[in-house]
Amino acid sequence: MSPRRSDFGPGPAVGRFFGPGELRLALLALIAEQPGHGYELMSRLEDRCAGVYRPSAGAVYPTLQQLEDEGLVELEIVSSRKVFHATQAGHGEVETQGEQLDRIWARATERGEWGAFRDPYAAEIAGPALRLFKTAVKAIVHSHGDPQVIGEVREVLVKATRELAQLAVDVQHQHREQHRQQRRQRGRRPK
Repeated sequence: MSPRRSDFGPGPAVGRFFGPGELRLALLALIAEQPGHGYELMSRLEDRCAGVYRPSAGAVYPTLQQLEDEGLVELEIVSSRKVFHATQAGHGEVETQGEQLDRIWARATERGEWGAFRDPYAAEIAGPALRLFKTAVKAIVHSHGDPQVIGEVREVLVKATRELAQLAVDVQHQHREQHRQQRRQRGRRPK
């Protein structure tokens, strides 16, 4: 399932990721950045969307054909692969649609942050995190929206978020240091 835009905030909503015409524009932008063949473009699009959107051949190849029919891309056969290049008109289209592309890539980045939920390690804390959220909502609902209770719940959540963010930074630093030490040790081994 691919996340879609949601009126309920940035969470991992389900449904379509691209609106009408957006896949066409995203592919054209990728081709304008660097020519590529179909599979390569699918991989680059998935990377650009941080793995949140996984393009299918059934969506990408007809869109590439549409771009060719519109004169926005042209084909070159390289090692028996069809490599797509943006035409001058294609580059112009990307340039005129810059704001819309910025919105598409910003949404991809925002949704990509939720991609970590697919990591197997995330399952280890999903239950406790959801129970924390459920308890916070329950406290607010039972207080009938009492501003003091809302403030206290917000304070607890903000504090927990800060502590977890610091833990994440600490773990990243520790992980980098371990890798540096491993690289140094590999460099000292006799050949």
